[in-house]
Amino acid sequence: MSAVAELKTVAGGLVVSNPGILGGKPVFRGTRLPVQTLFDYLADGLSLDYFLETFEGVTREQAQAVVRYGWECIASELA
Repeated sequence: MSAVAELKTVAGGLVVSNPGILGGKPVFRGTRLPVQTLFDYLADGLSLDYFLETFEGVTREQAQAVVRYGWECIASELA
């Protein structure tokens, strides 16, 4: 199976998992930045603005959409 066939996307294509990038960890599309980093920053009490200043490859819209997607996943499991 080719790497392209193993490529997975979620959150409207904003998050990509590719075995050839960080061992398949979910990353923001077009970056090598794990999505987990955003959630770690927020969980540690750091602001979204600080995250965006630190990782310039991610836009505010992308980060907000990923957080919203995470909430929608939680909400759908409880529905």
